[in-house]
Amino acid sequence: MNNEYQLTKFVNAAGCAAKMGPGDLKQTICSLKPNDSRVLVGFDTSEDASVYQINDTQAMVQTLDFITPVIDDPYLYGRIAAANSLSDVFAMGAEVKTALNIVGFDRKNLSTEALGEILNGGNEKIKECGGVLLGGHTIESPEMYYGLSVTGMIHPNEIVRNNTAQIGDVLVLTKPIGMGILTTAIKRDLLTDDMIKKCSDIMSELNYLPSKIMKKYNAHSCTDITGFGLLGHALECINDLTTFSIDSSSVPLVKEAVELCEQGVAPGGSKRNLKYIEDKILFMNGINDSYKLILSDAQTSGGLLISMSKEDAKEYVKEIEDLSFGYASIIGNVIPKGAKDIIVH
Repeated sequence: MNNEYQLTKFVNAAGCAAKMGPGDLKQTICSLKPNDSRVLVGFDTSEDASVYQINDTQAMVQTLDFITPVIDDPYLYGRIAAANSLSDVFAMGAEVKTALNIVGFDRKNLSTEALGEILNGGNEKIKECGGVLLGGHTIESPEMYYGLSVTGMIHPNEIVRNNTAQIGDVLVLTKPIGMGILTTAIKRDLLTDDMIKKCSDIMSELNYLPSKIMKKYNAHSCTDITGFGLLGHALECINDLTTFSIDSSSVPLVKEAVELCEQGVAPGGSKRNLKYIEDKILFMNGINDSYKLILSDAQTSGGLLISMSKEDAKEYVKEIEDLSFGYASIIGNVIPKGAKDIIVH
C-alpha cells in the first residue's frame, strides 16, 4: 500500500461518517417533492437512487455520492469511493451504464500524481461492473473528497424498493459492519497494515454480483448500508405493516471493530446515528452500549440488506458464497408491526 500521501490527515471525518445526520437531512429536503408522473422514485422518499421512466420498458436510475478519504493510499481510496457511489444503483436492482467524477482536491498539499491514482482506482471499479466513465468536475478544496454521479437502467417493473419487505421474509446482509470504527482507527494510526488491507478489500468490493444474483430470486426489498448504519438504513425499510427482528449474533462484523469500540474508538457520525434512532429500537437485555453503537456505525461502501423468503435466502446466500463473496448472512426476520420499528436481540 502507498502510505506516502496520508490522505486521511486532510479531512476531519472519514468516509460516510461525514454524512449529515438523518434528522437534519429530512428537515432540509422535506418540502422538495418532484411533480412529474414519470418520476417513479424521487428524493421525497428514503430510496437509494432516483428513477425516471423513459418508456414502457426502460427507466433511468440516477444517483450522486462522494466521500472523504477513508484510507491513505490514493489508488485504494479511489476504488473504495467509486464502489460506494455505484452501490446505490445496485441497491435498486439496476445496471450501471455511465459515471461522472466529482472531485474536491487540495493541490497545495497533494500532487496531481495522487489525483491520477485516485481517478484510476475509481475507473477500474466502474469498468468492473460494465460502466463507462464519461468525464466529471473538479474543484480546489481544503477538504478532500471523491465520488461519482452514476446513471443506470432498469425495467420499470423490476425496481427493487427499500420499504416493500413482506411479513414472513428474512433479512440478508451481504457485507460485515464496523467500517466506520475501523476507518476512524486508520485515521488515528491504530491499525496494522494487514488490517488496513482487510478493510480496504471489504470496502472496495462491489455490490454488483450480490445485486445481479438477487434478481434471480424474488427479492421483496433492498437497500445498501452506508452512512446511517445498519439500524438507520433498516429503519428506512420499515413500512406500516412490518417490524424487523434482528439477531445481533448473526450480524457479520469485523471483530477488531468490537474491541476498538469498547476502547472508545468510534466516529461522531455513528454516535449521531444511535442518538437519532434509539427511541425507535427495542434493544433486548444483553445488548450493551458498545454493541448498540456498532449496529449504528456509519459504513463506507457497506453491503446490501435484502428481504426475501427464507427458502430463497438460503439459496441466495449459498450462491454468493460459492462466488467468494463470503460474508453474507441471514440476520433477522420481518414480523407484524409491533410497538417499535426494530427489535434487536
